[in-house]
Parts: sequence; C-alpha cells; structure tokens
Amino acid sequence: MTFFFETYGCQMNSAESAALALVCKERGWSEAEDTQSADLILLNTCSVRLTAEKRTLGRIAHYAGLKKKNKQGVSRNFTLVIAGCMAQRLGENLKDKFPQIDYVMGTFARSNFPLILEAAEKNIKANININEKAVFSFSSSHYEEGHFRSFIPIMHGCNNFCSYCIVPYVRGREVSRDPQNITEEIRLVAQRGVREITLLGQNVNTYCWERKQGLQQEIANSSKINFASLLKIIASEAEKSGIKWIRFLSANPGDFSFETIDVMAHNKIFCRHLHLPVQHGSDKVLKAMNRGYTSQVFLKLVKEIRCAMPDITLSTDILVGFPGETEDDVKMTLDLMEEVKFLYSYMYHFNPREGTAAFDLPDRIGDAVKRERLSRVISLQKKHTNELLKSRIGSTETVLIEGISRKNADELITRTEKDEMAAVPGPKSLIGSFGKVVLSSLKGNTFRAKEILPCPGV
Repeated sequence: MTFFFETYGCQMNSAESAALALVCKERGWSEAEDTQSADLILLNTCSVRLTAEKRTLGRIAHYAGLKKKNKQGVSRNFTLVIAGCMAQRLGENLKDKFPQIDYVMGTFARSNFPLILEAAEKNIKANININEKAVFSFSSSHYEEGHFRSFIPIMHGCNNFCSYCIVPYVRGREVSRDPQNITEEIRLVAQRGVREITLLGQNVNTYCWERKQGLQQEIANSSKINFASLLKIIASEAEKSGIKWIRFLSANPGDFSFETIDVMAHNKIFCRHLHLPVQHGSDKVLKAMNRGYTSQVFLKLVKEIRCAMPDITLSTDILVGFPGETEDDVKMTLDLMEEVKFLYSYMYHFNPREGTAAFDLPDRIGDAVKRERLSRVISLQKKHTNELLKSRIGSTETVLIEGISRKNADELITRTEKDEMAAVPGPKSLIGSFGKVVLSSLKGNTFRAKEILPCPGV
C-alpha cells in the first residue's frame, strides 16, 4: 500500500504530516513517487488565509474528479482524506460539495488515522465517529527520514484570539506538551542524524507545564515550567545529544519575557535569528487586532533583544488594510519598519475570515487601496533587506549545508544561523554538515561564497 501527502500552510502542518507519514510506514506502507500510484492521498490543509482555502478547494476538486467515472466509465480507486485546519473548520460540510472525499480528519481527530489506514487496506469504508470535543494529543515523533533538520511541536492551540485570526477556532485552546516527551523526541532525532531543530507552537511564549511525578531530575526541580525554563532543559538535552542549532516559531511579542532573552543570550546553541510578528505600527490598529501590546512595547522588546544579542537578525509579519486603517496608521507602520529594519517580512493585506471578530468590523478598506498600501510596505522591506544583506558582504559565517542549488547543480545551498541563504560550490557529500564560508557577493537575496571551509567543533 502506498500514500501521497500534499501539505499546505505552516511548519506545524509539515510536522504533523511527518508524524502521519510515520504512522503509515509503521504499518508497512511506502510513500508513492506521485499521485498516480497512490492508494491513499491526503491533503493537510490550512485555513489561516482565504487564498489558502481557495487553492486547497481547487486541489480537492482535482482529486474528486479523478475518482469520478470518465466518459469511458473508468475511475481511479484511492482513499481521499482531507486533514488539518480547513477540515476542522468545515468538517463534514466538505463532503456536501465533494462527495468523493472519503474522510474528513480535523486537527483533533488524528487518532482516527490508523483506522482509516486499516479500512483502506481492507478496501472497505470505516464508520468513524468524529468527536469534535476530543482532546488534542501530540505525536511521539515528527521525524522525516533522511532529513537533518526537524520540527518539534512543543504546544498546540492559542488563547490570544487576535480579532482577524481563525487559528484559535481551528486549533483550539493552548495545550502544552510533556517536556519529557519533547526531550525524548530530541534524543530520537539526534540519533538519526538531525543537526538542527525548530520548536513549534502557535504561541511558544506561553508554554506552561505543571510538574508531575516521575520526570527526569532537571525537569522535576521546578514546580512549573515556562517557556524560558523549557529552553534551558532543551538546550541541555540538545547539547548532550549532538544537536547544534535550535530555532523556535512563533513568538507573540506581547508574551516574550526577558527571561527568554537571557536564556538565548547565554547559550549559543540558539540561532541568532528571531521571528517577531508585529503585524502593525499603529496602536489604534493593534488594539483593534487584539494583539495585547503597543508599538512602544514592541520597540522596547526589540531594543532588549538587540542589547543582549547585538548580532541577531529579526523578521516579522505585517498586515495592512485592516478595517478602519488610515493613512496615518500606514505611516506609523512604515516608521516602525524604518526604526527596526527587519531582515525580511511576511506581508499581506486583510482578508475577512468568517467566524473571527474582525469579520463584522465596519470601515473596510477597498481592495485597490489595500493593494496600494501593501505595495509600499513591500517596497520598503525590499530596501531594508537589500541594505542589510549588502552590509554583510565580507563576513565569515558558520552555515548548515542544506542541499543542491535548484539553479546550479554544481552549487550547494547553505543557511546561516541568522537565516540568510548562501550558494557555494561543493560536493553533495557535505549536505547535512556544517562549514564556514566567506560571504563574497550577493545575487538577489542569496549570498555567494567561493568555498566551504572546515568548521572545527561543529
């Protein structure tokens, strides 16, 4: 039996797809090279933006069409599963539009997946009762075979309820993962050659675990484990296991503690890059978004981070065109960008999501105005990115060698701990290892280097 997954959206979806793939392989299934040879096709979906859902609906229609009989009376026989956030949001209503869907498996129903596989093996339809009140449970492993970077979820869900965001409705309230299970997964992926891990959560800053009996000593010494203390535990385990770099996503600026900054600053295993989604520069808009902080709070946080780690780079999310946004609000956003100078940004304009508080807000901005405002934000970010990257030419950096360049088979693509990309000539045998490079020139947003130098001790 063979499976084929299509994964959309965030890194959490990627991690969860990897966990589901492991379930398949444990049952003796193998991954299909393409959809034509797959006995089961699973779409792991995203609902964060309307464009993501529209794209997924197009893919569902494609696979539903394959299951229909053509003019010659021929149809493909495979199991079609729709999983993830869109499946959680729309549920069985998806089957009303696409009866060819066999199973809808939301974010809280992944425990049903082995039953789906068993039914597919027997070529029968399983009668699965999807319990919408199920408690979320973490998979024990999210390792992808042959990979040297791994995503490790540490929490799930979000309690912040930003007015524009659908995540709390499809992912549910915050659930923190047992720290012992986290460290066990770190040991597991390290044994399989992983060199870098990224800790995942919808809002990692609010991780919280109450002490329980039977935990290993370094965990049991604390009655309550917050994100900063978890980072200490993970850093210790990672160093012992052979992990060299740690990153984490996503971090709400309003919940970012000085304790977390201090832990990062005093432990070089944490990469010198942070993604801090500011979303906007206007306090009026931030309040309407229910972000829980002001622009000055954000700027103070940036100052504290850079004071503790002067070499760090920052990236962000910026949302323009929120209902009621004025030209003055846009200027405040541009002014904040000028002050911070992010290495890069994920920039987008507001799209109303049914079910969120912002859906019914008055004073919506017209599409043409939203696009024009977004173009100004993008233009300024391109300027900052180019300036920051150019200033780095000539520096020597440790890099993790990620793979072969798509544009030149004789070059390797590498990444610095500051989340910058560099292309350099070298043999593919170096993929998955660390090296040092001198950033000699810049093409687009990718550095060029002439050679990979040894990196002792890494």
